[in-house]
Amino acid sequence: MLFVVILSVCNIWIVKSTEAKVYSDLSKLPEHRVALVLGTSHRLVGGGPNPFFHNRIKMAAALYRLGKIDHFILSGDNSTRYYNEPIEMRKALIKEGVPATAITLDYAGLRTLDSVVRSKAIFGQDKITIITQSFHSYRALFISNYYNIDAVAMVAEDPDLDHTLRVHIREYLARTKAVLDLYIFKTAPRYLGEKEKINVNA
Repeated sequence: MLFVVILSVCNIWIVKSTEAKVYSDLSKLPEHRVALVLGTSHRLVGGGPNPFFHNRIKMAAALYRLGKIDHFILSGDNSTRYYNEPIEMRKALIKEGVPATAITLDYAGLRTLDSVVRSKAIFGQDKITIITQSFHSYRALFISNYYNIDAVAMVAEDPDLDHTLRVHIREYLARTKAVLDLYIFKTAPRYLGEKEKINVNA
C-alpha cells in the first residue's frame, strides 16, 4: 500500500507541476529557438517502424518549417555500433527537409535525465523546447525545472493504444524513479565531457 501511495504522489506531483508547459497547439508554442528531441529506436522489437520515433520527427520538421525552431539537439542512445538513435533521427530529419547545419547530435543521451542535463551542461542551452509524446513530456519538464532550465514541451502525436499501454505503465514507474534520482540519490548523467557550442540564428 505504501508503494502505491508513493507512486501516486510522485506521478501527481510531476504532472501537476509541469502540465502548464505542455503544448499541443503549434500557434501557442513560446519562442524557444532550440529544440531537444528525445531519442527512441526507429524500429519496434518486431522490426516494424516505431510510431513514437516517426511522430517526433514529423513534429520536429513541422516546427522547423514554421520557423518555430532554428536548431535541434538530437539526443539518444549510442550504446553499440549497430544501435544509434541520434544518427537515425538525423537521417529522418534531413529526409524531411531540415538541413544538417541545423542539427547537433548528442550521443550520450542514455536516458531522459542525461539528455536534459546535457542540453545545458554540454550544449549551453538553458531555454529549450522538448519534443516527445505527451506522457513523456511531464517527466522531461520536471527534470528541466530541477536544473533551472526554461523548458516547454511540444507534444508529438501518440500512437494507438496497442503501442502505448505498456509504455504508459513503464512511464508511471519512471516518474517515481525520477523523483528518487533528483531528490534522494542526486543522480548525475553517465557522461558529460567537453562543452560544445551551438550557433543559433538570431
